[in-house]
Amino acid sequence: MKIRLNPIVKKDLHVTVRSMRLSWSLFAYEAALTVTFLLALLVIQQANSYMGQGNIYASLIYLFPTVAVAQVCIVALYVPIITASSISGEKERQTFDIMMTTCMSPFSIVFGKVCSAVLRILFFVAASTPIMALSFVVGGLSWINLFYYLLAVILFSVFAGSIGIFASAFCRKSVAAVLLSFVLYFVIFGLSFVPVFLRLLFGSGNGGESMLILLGNPAVFFEEFFMQIMTGESLFGRSGGSFDADDVGLITYILARGKLWMFASAACILLMAFLFMALAAWKVNPMHSGGGRRPAKKQA
Repeated sequence: MKIRLNPIVKKDLHVTVRSMRLSWSLFAYEAALTVTFLLALLVIQQANSYMGQGNIYASLIYLFPTVAVAQVCIVALYVPIITASSISGEKERQTFDIMMTTCMSPFSIVFGKVCSAVLRILFFVAASTPIMALSFVVGGLSWINLFYYLLAVILFSVFAGSIGIFASAFCRKSVAAVLLSFVLYFVIFGLSFVPVFLRLLFGSGNGGESMLILLGNPAVFFEEFFMQIMTGESLFGRSGGSFDADDVGLITYILARGKLWMFASAACILLMAFLFMALAAWKVNPMHSGGGRRPAKKQA
């Protein structure tokens, strides 16, 4: 049975695997994670000696979140850069019109560009598996948590790629698309905390239902993910019920029970990713970007 790949994905994969840039990128990626792992191990050892604790194995569990956060930060920086030039780069090379004359729909083109970026990230994820597995073995975490973490990285790659393709569709220059991608990062990662802070400063309680806006914040999602893996508790209180609905709001209280917040946040992030891709496809469509406008009638 022959698997039919998206033509955009097929072309980008052929170009990527034949380039030495991928090999050097993998080398730099592995070197960064290795340095992070060794530095984290050194810091844990020094902190354990300073605290006078004889058993260092109880502290080695923190190797996983340290290396994982480093990997997520690399993905967050790398994916928008490679996707922000997907559409704008075609415009700069004057091949955009040729691409639009194919039988592919605008959403297929956008989705293919995002899938190409995600598959490229999978090369990095697969290459980093030994280092991540080492942090799991030394830290004493279960292998199922490593599988969940890899799924979380793929989810974040789709989200970051959708932001990059959105910026690329709305900008004519790749540099402007990269800058717009990081501006959107700032809006989503930073400004989403503004309603919570305003509620804490001028309202009552611990933020109330204003915290629901954080469902779409990938940083909060990963923090909740690490909290669930490391402690089995939620960011918004203990699972045992040391807080009530008056503290965080009824909906937040319900979502904070068990892993409901984490799954709801993953769904929101995936929905935002498809929204960004849909907007990019709308912009790429010549009927919406000005290419399908009727010519003006000649005046008599």
